[in-house]
Amino acid sequence: ALVQLALIAIPLVDRLQVQMTGTVVQMELIPVDPRDLLRGDYVVINLAITSVSKDVIGPDAVMPGDRVYVGLVSQGGGPVEPIVVSKTREGAGPLAIAGTVLNDTRNGLRIDYGIDAFFLPEGEGKEIERMDTKRLLLEVSVAGDGRSLPTALLVDGKAFKSYSIF
Repeated sequence: ALVQLALIAIPLVDRLQVQMTGTVVQMELIPVDPRDLLRGDYVVINLAITSVSKDVIGPDAVMPGDRVYVGLVSQGGGPVEPIVVSKTREGAGPLAIAGTVLNDTRNGLRIDYGIDAFFLPEGEGKEIERMDTKRLLLEVSVAGDGRSLPTALLVDGKAFKSYSIF
């Protein structure tokens, strides 16, 4: 029984560690509102930093499937923007999010950060779907090693829904 409890607790401890030690940043997103019959409404998250321009890419040659770290910076307290892409955590700067390169396009890279859905109570997904996407931001906790966790969905800068444990 203790082994089973430990196996259940491992992902929870990981999430708690990211939330407690991570730096909270805001990211622009483009939501789409699907539904999951078992889990209710959710917003599919398409982060603006998923597409990284060739101008941002660092000296490392990256290929689809590579694990990368995207250095982030916030201009004037607004949403974060990518400033460098590196294969090493150290090469990405003080604040970096880990991801996997999906593909290399003519304009840049498409990167998956593993943050692809934000679950909401039933019925609230349609409300988000009707909103202007410029009003929405995703608050994300980014740990020092690049792991990330969505913590809140913001509407007009205020928490609409929060995943906060505390």
